Amino acid sequence: MRRATAEFFGTFWLTFGGCGAAVLSAAFPELGIGFLGVAFAFGLTVLTMAYAVGHISGGHFNPAVTLGLWSAGRCANRHVLPYIIAQVLGAILGAFVLYVIASGKAGWVSNGFASNGYGDLSPGKYGLAACLVTELLLTFFFIFIIVGTTSKGAATGFAGIPIGFALVLIHLISIPVTNTSVNPARSTGPALFAGGEYVTQLWLFWLAPIVGAMAAGAMARWLYEPADVVDTIVVEKGAAI
Repeated sequence: MRRATAEFFGTFWLTFGGCGAAVLSAAFPELGIGFLGVAFAFGLTVLTMAYAVGHISGGHFNPAVTLGLWSAGRCANRHVLPYIIAQVLGAILGAFVLYVIASGKAGWVSNGFASNGYGDLSPGKYGLAACLVTELLLTFFFIFIIVGTTSKGAATGFAGIPIGFALVLIHLISIPVTNTSVNPARSTGPALFAGGEYVTQLWLFWLAPIVGAMAAGAMARWLYEPADVVDTIVVEKGAAI
């Protein structure tokens, strides 16, 4: 229960903080945060929660991360479903609170409410194939970085920093393409409040991140130390994975 609660709050913070920067701050050009600010907002949510609750649950905050780490032998079977449920619920509540705040402004228009999409719903009008490849590839490297930075020989206690910066880089690459998901829970919360086609396109932002994550996990299982050795090291470090 403590692990699931940590995942709930971590995913709430990621969705509220990252999407909040896009919905509340980036909507005002005079503030000047733009894509760069939104990218850093997402990275900072992961970085801060990795150190706040990563020692409790491992700091996944993302169903794709949970399944990728399971594929890598880093997440026990019994944790997978509770984690994913907690992550989705946290994202939905984060999106709900953000919606309550954002809609309190007179004349506010959701403009997609920081949701993800392809085709006409892509910020840059990228097609389905481009968006699928983008989400799959970037999630692959996200999991690869997570496993690598928490493996034997990595700097002790610093895993949250490269993981957070990896998410910043991922957003700088893919905000124009898909508005950046690499996280099915993060996609689900805002889409439920944006409604319409954003909900019907959710399948891509579950499928591509999960496939990319599990492929990376399988690769990492072969490349890095055996799971039983790595798990001991991660517990000793208190690293966020």
